[in-house]
Amino acid sequence: MRKFLLSLSLIISSTISIFAQSGTLSPYSMYGLGSLVDQSNGASRGMNGVGQAFREGNQINYLNPASYSSVDSLTFIFDVGMSLQRTVFKEGSVTKGANIGDFEYFIAGFRAARHLGMAFGLVPYTDMGFGFESTQKVNNYAQYPYDPLYTSTTQTTSYSADGGLHELFLGAGWEPVKNLSIGMNASFLWGTIGREVTSTFSDGYVNSIYKSYHQSVHTYKLSFAAQYSHPIGKRDNLTVGATVTPGHRLGGDAELEYVSYNTLAVQGDTTQCYAKGGLSMPTEIAFGVAYKHDNKWKVGLDYSFQNWNSLPVRHYLKPDGSIVGTTGSYDNRHRINLGGEWCRNVNGRSFADRIKYRAGIGYTSSYLKINTTDGIVNGPREVSASFGVGLPIINNYNNRSILNIGFQWVNESGSVIRENTFRINIGLTFNERWFAKWKFE
Repeated sequence: MRKFLLSLSLIISSTISIFAQSGTLSPYSMYGLGSLVDQSNGASRGMNGVGQAFREGNQINYLNPASYSSVDSLTFIFDVGMSLQRTVFKEGSVTKGANIGDFEYFIAGFRAARHLGMAFGLVPYTDMGFGFESTQKVNNYAQYPYDPLYTSTTQTTSYSADGGLHELFLGAGWEPVKNLSIGMNASFLWGTIGREVTSTFSDGYVNSIYKSYHQSVHTYKLSFAAQYSHPIGKRDNLTVGATVTPGHRLGGDAELEYVSYNTLAVQGDTTQCYAKGGLSMPTEIAFGVAYKHDNKWKVGLDYSFQNWNSLPVRHYLKPDGSIVGTTGSYDNRHRINLGGEWCRNVNGRSFADRIKYRAGIGYTSSYLKINTTDGIVNGPREVSASFGVGLPIINNYNNRSILNIGFQWVNESGSVIRENTFRINIGLTFNERWFAKWKFE
C-alpha cells in the first residue's frame, strides 16, 4: 500500500505538470471558458464519446459515476490516455495546418465494498491555446495616395489565449437494489483563463495598445448520476442512465488591463479594472440509453444539454468605483452521439476473437456567440465520426488489460473559420487482479 500511494502521488504531480500544456490551437478557444474537452476514456472515444448508459466490469466510465458499482470485485483498474492530432484551419482562401500532442487523462477504480465501487483521477475540463498575428496598412492607400503617413504606417495586431481548467475528482457508485445504481463525482476544478491583444504601429507617433484578461479559478464541481438496467431474456440487457451537474459561479475576480503607449513617451497610460465573478459554469443534464446483446455487441445513444444562455450577468468594476454590467455572449449547447461496439468472443482463446471493434458519429452545437465586424455570429457547429479497436493484452501474467486505439474526424464549420481535425486517441487500461485471496491445500 505504501508503494502504491507513493506511485500515485508521483503520477498525480507529474500529470499536473503535463496538463500545463495546451491541447488545442483553435482560435475559438480564446472565448468563454475555452474549448470544452471530451472527457470520455479511450474505449468510449472509439464510439465517439458515448457512455452514459454503459456498464463494464473492466472499464472506468467517468461519464456516469453510477457505473462504478459494476467494477469487478477482484481487480484494480488504471486507465491512461493521450491523443495526437492534426488540424487544418481555413478562412476564405487561406489554409493553415498545425499538429499537436496531448496527455489527456488518468483514471483509476476499484470495488470498495459489496455493490460499491470507487474511482478517482485527473481529467481536463477546458483547453485554451491560440496565437495569431496580422499586419496591415493603417488606412486605405487609394484614399490617401500622396500622404506619406498613411502609405507607410502599418499596424500589427497579435491575439493570444492560454490556460484552461483541470479537474481532479473522487467518485463512488452504489447499487442499493438490484439493477439500480446511483453515483456521484466530487471534483476540484482549477486553472487559469488568459487572453491578450496587442496592437503596435510602425510609426512611433501613433499609440500602441495592449489589452489583457486574466483570472485564476479554484472551485468545485459536483455530478450526480443514476443507471437502471433491465434484463431482456437471458442474453440481452437494456440500460438507461442520466447525470446532472449543477452550474455555479467559479469565484474570483478577473483582472482587466488596458495600456496605451508609444516609443516616444517615457511612460504609458495604464487602466485596470476587475470583473466581479466574471466566470460561471453552466448546469449540464445528460441522458443515455444502451442495448447489449450476449456480450458480443452493444449500441448506445447519448444526449447532453448545457444551459449557457442563463448564466448570470457579468459586472465590471472600474477604478473610479462605477459598475458596468454586460450580458454573457453564450448560447445553449446541445450534443448527441451514437456509437457501438462488436466483439466476436470476449472469452475466446485467440487474439483475433477478443478484439473489440468500435464506431460512432455525433453532432454538437457551440455555446459561443462571437462579436465580429459583421455583427454577432454563432460559434462553430461540430460534426464528428470515429472508429477504433480494443486490443487485448495477453501474456503469462495478465489477460485482462486492453490497448484502446481510436481514430476520429471532427469538422467545425463556423461563419468565421472552418476547422478539420484528424485525431488519434490512445488509451491503455491496466486491469490487475489485486484482491484475490490465495487458498492452499
